[in-house]
Amino acid sequence: MKVTELVEQFARPIVEQHGCSLWDVEYVREGSERFLRLYIEKEGGVDITDCEAISRAVDPVLDEKDPIAESYHFEVCSAGLERALKRPSDFERFMGSAITVKLYRPRNGLKEIPGILRGYEDGCVTVEAGKEMITFTKSEVALVRLRVEF
Repeated sequence: MKVTELVEQFARPIVEQHGCSLWDVEYVREGSERFLRLYIEKEGGVDITDCEAISRAVDPVLDEKDPIAESYHFEVCSAGLERALKRPSDFERFMGSAITVKLYRPRNGLKEIPGILRGYEDGCVTVEAGKEMITFTKSEVALVRLRVEF
């Protein structure tokens, strides 16, 4: 089982006890440092108090379960307004929302395509960009995130 899946199993109930939802668990290397991050959300938005309370509640459980051998930094963050969509359920929940699709290689000279999410099937993302419907294959897409328009 991956570190992120293991951490998600024991962190989710703790996050929910604090009135929030667990959006994602990320374990990444940035330079020479490693980071374990919990991304949380709640109706009306997450604030620093939520992040601190969940961090304090999850930290001792991380020490007890010890899912990561090397040293790392633990952070609890808001999922944010422009969060990444990763799971099929994310795409389903935000169907019809403004998104940005980031590509590995440019298409028509662009590596980022803004549009409205219109479809998701087997990793393929369909976007309404202007008057055009564009479908991107899973192998083309580096990242899909919500886009906030003002």
